[in-house]
Amino acid sequence: MSSRPELSVCAALLLFACPSRAFADKLQFTSNPSGATVELDGVAIGSTPCEKDFPGGYFHKTRTSFGARLEHALIARISLAGYATKELTLTEGPLNWVSLNGRSHGEYWLFKTDHFHADLEPISEAFTGDIVARVSDGGAGVQPELSLEELVRQTKPAIVYLKALNKSGTGFFVTGTGVLVTNAHVARGEESLLTLLSGGQQVEAKVVYIDAELDIALAKVESPSAQIDFPHLALADAASIRQGESVLAIGNPGDAMLFSVTKGIVSAVGKFPNAGQGTWIQTDAPINPGNSGGPLLNTRGEVIGINTLKLVRKNANGIGFALSSSDLLEVLRRFYPNVAPASHVASSIASQPAPTETSTLSQPANSSSPAAPDGVGTVSISSDPDGAEIFVDDKFHGNTPATLKIPTGSHSILLKFPGRADWRRTLEVLKSSKASLKATLEPSR
Repeated sequence: MSSRPELSVCAALLLFACPSRAFADKLQFTSNPSGATVELDGVAIGSTPCEKDFPGGYFHKTRTSFGARLEHALIARISLAGYATKELTLTEGPLNWVSLNGRSHGEYWLFKTDHFHADLEPISEAFTGDIVARVSDGGAGVQPELSLEELVRQTKPAIVYLKALNKSGTGFFVTGTGVLVTNAHVARGEESLLTLLSGGQQVEAKVVYIDAELDIALAKVESPSAQIDFPHLALADAASIRQGESVLAIGNPGDAMLFSVTKGIVSAVGKFPNAGQGTWIQTDAPINPGNSGGPLLNTRGEVIGINTLKLVRKNANGIGFALSSSDLLEVLRRFYPNVAPASHVASSIASQPAPTETSTLSQPANSSSPAAPDGVGTVSISSDPDGAEIFVDDKFHGNTPATLKIPTGSHSILLKFPGRADWRRTLEVLKSSKASLKATLEPSR
């Protein structure tokens, strides 16, 4: 008879010591519109609305040393063809779990909530305005060099200070409609960034696209008036950069004055795998944490790179790296497919350039256009591996897998994936037709 209470006590102790993994909770994802792909740490878990089971210890503080703990930060990527991709930071931390006897069991993270929602913005609404770009043309139409004082005066109004909860950086406008550029490591995991203009005004920039491979992010500030253009900078491709030429960096280094200016030269240009993918500009212009995402400017006031990192080694000092503007142009062409070299680039800043001097990258609603197609077809596109970028007639339409509505007629379908050979097909789309494309992207040789 006396054994029954002892058994009850043992059962209670076993229940208390049982890992929280046995008590799974659900993490839910929704979006507007629905049907968006949800990726966690690069792995797709479904389409919205969807949910996934996680141990209860991921949602609340761990109660026992046996409980399951989330041991790293977690970011969700929400993507839908035709809409700007969003990244959501799901966790808070790190927290330190200390037992009742004072022993530390290490760091862990917790989900902020059990339900995350993303309002997706159509690409056509996010990426508006015009880009000014100059591709090297052998010296024809080159802008005159500016004095340092004039260079700063003209370019500084287009540069912004960006502030997130636990980090800060720099960005710069590339369209008069408020599209700005920064580094992905400044914007990653943020839905929006507090943006301080050089004139002192504070606005909000929504993060609308992140390329983690190239460390480039695009954000959008809504203009308070359709009649007001944001000051914006022109871009020059890497072919125009000369070793030894003078450059200027403007940014917001930590623990220093905002919108600081530093001067140097181009030390080298080329690939630098230790820094990451893309073409890199090495410079001795001082670049410090907080300068990330700011422009590296030539003496004509054109952006030749995005200040990204500083080399910190025992035998190296004063070496900074900027990701070239050619890599930035590659990202911008996903949303502005008609970007073309401007034969004469006017001022790199201020008002809208004259139509003869720029390449128009978005078509106004009242502009003339070809006759509308007489219907659309549905095309489902998948790839191995998943996540390839989809280009239809050289216009970016999101990542695989995706189902697209495409106008009738002949279209060029291009899929791109880092480290893999491009996959291209010509597809004839018929009215009300349904087609499926499955692409295998072979490793690059």
